[in-house]
Amino acid sequence: MTDRQHLLVHGGTFAAVGDGGDISGVRGSGSPDGLFVRDARHLSRWQLTVDGAVPEALSPVTDGDSARCVLVPRGGRQEPPAYTLFREQAVADGAFVEALRVTSNRPVPTTVRIAVTADADFSDQFELRSDHRTYAKIGAVRSREILDDGVEFSYRRGEWRSCTTVTAEPAPDGVEETGTGARRLVWSLDLEPHGSAELALRVAAHPHGTPHPEVPASPSAVNEQVRALEDEFTEGVPFPTGWPELSAACARGLADLAVLQVPATGPDGEELRVPAAGVPWFLTLLGRDALLTSLFALPYRPQLAAATLPALAAAQATATGTGAVAQPGKIVHEVRHGELAHFGQVPYGRYYGSVDATPLFLVLLGAYVEQTGDVATARRLEPHARAAIGWMLDHGGLTSRGYLVYRADEGGLANQNWKDSPGAICSADGSRATGPVMAAGAQGYAYDALRRTAHLSRTVWEDEVYAALLEQAAGDLRDRFQRDFWMPERAFPALALDGDGNQVDALASDAGHLLWSGLLDKEYGELVGRRLLEPDFFSGWGVRTVASGQAAYHPLSYHRGSVWPHDNALITLGLARYGLHDEARTVAHALVDAATASGSRLPEVLAGYGRDTHGEPVPYPHACVRESRSAAAPLALLTAVGGA
Repeated sequence: MTDRQHLLVHGGTFAAVGDGGDISGVRGSGSPDGLFVRDARHLSRWQLTVDGAVPEALSPVTDGDSARCVLVPRGGRQEPPAYTLFREQAVADGAFVEALRVTSNRPVPTTVRIAVTADADFSDQFELRSDHRTYAKIGAVRSREILDDGVEFSYRRGEWRSCTTVTAEPAPDGVEETGTGARRLVWSLDLEPHGSAELALRVAAHPHGTPHPEVPASPSAVNEQVRALEDEFTEGVPFPTGWPELSAACARGLADLAVLQVPATGPDGEELRVPAAGVPWFLTLLGRDALLTSLFALPYRPQLAAATLPALAAAQATATGTGAVAQPGKIVHEVRHGELAHFGQVPYGRYYGSVDATPLFLVLLGAYVEQTGDVATARRLEPHARAAIGWMLDHGGLTSRGYLVYRADEGGLANQNWKDSPGAICSADGSRATGPVMAAGAQGYAYDALRRTAHLSRTVWEDEVYAALLEQAAGDLRDRFQRDFWMPERAFPALALDGDGNQVDALASDAGHLLWSGLLDKEYGELVGRRLLEPDFFSGWGVRTVASGQAAYHPLSYHRGSVWPHDNALITLGLARYGLHDEARTVAHALVDAATASGSRLPEVLAGYGRDTHGEPVPYPHACVRESRSAAAPLALLTAVGGA
């Protein structure tokens, strides 16, 4: 079998299994392997053997909402396989279920010994990243308890408690020790000539602080739930009949969004479901990602925004906290529920290292009220919105520095805009920006946030003085930006200003976000929009994050030459805003073609290689396979260009 992984996801739960449905639990593979719930691995081994040997995949797992494969014993041409195994797996919230059918291919009675080796190491996801970090877990204890119908794995460390329960029907004939901590469930199955036997296995994950999950009876029961959820999410969306490829991408994206929702709570403790960022590494609430996803989907699925806004309001910082980069009024960047976050060994329990989530929160609030007329939400969240404005003007830097500014966080993120990898904010020669950074895109979001909040203040909160103050701040920001960021010799805005106010001069796709926000004058906006379609920027699959030909460019860099669908969705909306409709259609068609080449699904990010030399989009290594912003990107394209 190959070492390919297949991801099953439902809500806050995902599983990564191999071609034969096994989980090996190998560390350092670059992608997490196992069953994960709330940032913890609740299955680290799940390996099937038959008569003591690992079968091979006759028909390997294919990507979908459930994992189905067909297995046979290893052998040669001389003797047909003695049996065939049909394996199906699925995940639900906090649960993993498997249906296993073994069929004899012999004309005589036969006995087959089935074994499933299971283990749960309860590793935190941060322990499994290939970043060479280790975390002390003093006093941690793992235990195993044999049950009548399976085994329960438990973990405790101080007040932290987690467990995973594996049960089967029929119950195993025995549960064996392996010498490694894993347990082996075994069955001896008597098969009639060409007869079959079935096993149903159920795994219930019980992370710390959560109730025991309801485990569905079978993968088919899970599939029915998922199909109903996906159908509900796609129903009523006006897919373009004249552009079937865009229709398929929208449908696929909505189906992914239906399962990429995780639990959250609102300001009054109400239970919500919000878009998670993506699998495998970010099946959790990330402020920026949830906000952009909700904005893209707003004309079609406003319920995403209706959940995201109060969830982020509930997590808004109310005091200064150094480790989490918290400041009053700041919107959270990342929320984690794992053991390491609980004990403060990583800063991401509630981490505020984002310069742009706060203005994007205000942009979404204004857009949501405009789209839905839900003034009750605008009134309910008025204190949160005013606090967010206060952060932008005060701690955010608009008053003191003239721009939103961030500083590298030693324990967290060096860059705190959407391009948050360490070297992403750079000059054309590749050198990194130093000191406090004022990223261009964030200024556009701030401008839009000020204008939209001014409108709410005037029309809903009935505070004309506050509205005028915000409008003045927006106008001043626009004037400053075009003076300080514009590079006349290149007819393009700088990627950022560094701590000394010098232009960070890489030609980067962030300029397209300024079109979406409306920060640039019409003349400048048209120049930027057309420039983004020139060959050094436009790969044929989308606009590169950094234009080729610069020393900073690398087609396989995360943020310095790759192509991001959500980035391109913002660019397309911006092009349409400035009346550059031909350019908008060009980018939209490129993205839809990229989706069509990947089963109508857009990944998190693509490599920056040009379409003229690579007739298929080149995957970016380690990209999230399902990512909420990319899933919603086709909806943004539909908004920008319709069915053109």
